[in-house]
Amino acid sequence: MILIGLGANLDSPLWGAPRDTLGAALVSLASYGVAVLARSSWYRSAPVPPSDQPWFLNAVVAVAAQAEPHRLLALMQSIETRFGRVRSHERNAARVLDLDLLDYDGERVASPDLILPHPRMHQRRFVLEPLAEIAPEWRHPVSGATARQLLAVLDADQPIERLPF
Repeated sequence: MILIGLGANLDSPLWGAPRDTLGAALVSLASYGVAVLARSSWYRSAPVPPSDQPWFLNAVVAVAAQAEPHRLLALMQSIETRFGRVRSHERNAARVLDLDLLDYDGERVASPDLILPHPRMHQRRFVLEPLAEIAPEWRHPVSGATARQLLAVLDADQPIERLPF
C-alpha cells in the first residue's frame, strides 16, 4: 500500500480554496499514472505545532504507482511547485499544497531527501484520523502498530474535525 498525505491552508492563485487545490492535485497525480484507490474524508485541522496560521484541510489517499519511492516523491514535489508552493526554510509554514509520501509498501528508506515511513506520521492526528478511516489495519513498518492503535494512544491536543465527504 502506498499512502500519500494531502494538506493545504492557503488559497492557491491557480486553484482557489484549499479544497479545490487538493482536488486538482489528485487529478494531477492521476494524469501521471498515480491511481487513487481510496480517499479519506476531508479533515479540518489545527496547525501542528500550534500557531496563528489558518487551519489546514487534510486527507490521506491510498494509491497505486509504477514509480519507485524517490521518483514518486520527485513527482509530488513537482506538482507542489506547479501549484504554487514556495518552499520555506521555516518548518511547518503555511502552504498552498503539501503532498507527503507517508508509506510505500512498508519500505524503509533513509536518505537525505526521503525517509520512509514518514518520520512524524505517528505523531500527527491529521494523518492518523484519515488513515484510520481508509486503512484502520495498516501497520506502521517500524513499530508494527496499526493505524487504529497509533490513533488510540495519541494525545488529544491536536484539534481536528471531519468534514462532509
